[in-house]
Amino acid sequence: MNKKIFDRILITGGAGFIGSNIALKLLDKGYSVTVLDNLSPQIHGNDPENTSPLFRSIKDKVQFIRGSVTKRADWIRALEGQEVIIHLAAETGTGQSMYEIERYSNVNIGGTALMLDLLTNSKHSVKKVIVASSRAIYGEGRYKCEVHGEVFPASRKDEDMARGDFECKCPVCGAEVMLMSTTEESKIHPTSVYGISKQTQEQLVMTVCPTIGIAPVAFRYQNVYGAGQSLSNPYTGILSIFSTRIKNGNGINVFEDGHETRDFVYIDDVADATIAALETSLADGEIFNVGTGVQTDVSTVAQTLVKCYGVDVPVTVSGNYRLGDIRHNFADITKARTLLGFEPVYDFEKGIRKFSSWVDCQQVMEDKYEESISEMKTKGLYK
Repeated sequence: MNKKIFDRILITGGAGFIGSNIALKLLDKGYSVTVLDNLSPQIHGNDPENTSPLFRSIKDKVQFIRGSVTKRADWIRALEGQEVIIHLAAETGTGQSMYEIERYSNVNIGGTALMLDLLTNSKHSVKKVIVASSRAIYGEGRYKCEVHGEVFPASRKDEDMARGDFECKCPVCGAEVMLMSTTEESKIHPTSVYGISKQTQEQLVMTVCPTIGIAPVAFRYQNVYGAGQSLSNPYTGILSIFSTRIKNGNGINVFEDGHETRDFVYIDDVADATIAALETSLADGEIFNVGTGVQTDVSTVAQTLVKCYGVDVPVTVSGNYRLGDIRHNFADITKARTLLGFEPVYDFEKGIRKFSSWVDCQQVMEDKYEESISEMKTKGLYK
């Protein structure tokens, strides 16, 4: 077990799904935790201080600052006395980012730039910054072409997907390719504004921090899910979106042909990996994938959730698609295993059982999924 190197930790976005789980684990380990969070209605609802389960889980347990990473005064207040920043605050949602471009850029890029500006030009006690990056920075994952070897396909074309051709092709010869796990050395070529913003966040932290004597660490999280996830946010978190649909008796629309895959990693594993980097200098200056290293297709996700909840709703594989979505991506986690001793405890079957059991105990949230789809349709991003 790693020993504590620091005591005072600031978590931006610490009232969110990942942040609140990390905060609670740090408190159990004896850390002093400060949270800076704006309690966004998209995540926490319109009365977050009274009704948000995520916020209530940390309320009165951490030093809480309600504020924004885009405001200098809030950063100055939050940074006082802190030794480590776990920077999670961000707008999240691949589809939404394609039309909420200014907001995603201002919060994700601007908020990170403001943090680094203050760390560079003012007195502070910060020794390490851990930034939440994303698998979205890779765009499509790593593939193998029989002729051209390792390749990284570009964004899929609208005209191909319109005729039901969803798989990636070799960018050189157009031939079929075989999916491989994505390593940290894989090509970075995001296909969404969200992915671009996370890439920029990561690069800012990894570039600036070493020049001012701060150890940077970046985590490229795969699709994080689990107990505590927001069930009211229709823009991100496929398991929570599907769960809310099912609980409202609404059918599931599986995009494309249902064979698109993701690497679903349980929240406890994500929190443990993040804390492991906090507690060892071996992580300093490094970038890590955090996932399970296993791919699961979206049809399997939908059918499994319907079975778990015992609610008979139709699951339709529609052929609909969103521009900017990727086809496949799953992580190679060798580096995290080697340097952090990271080993996922939850495979998909175990994790989804725990997640669905938690959902069964929650209030059924209003299903806003159709509203989010309507927004994308008006922007020409949903086909």
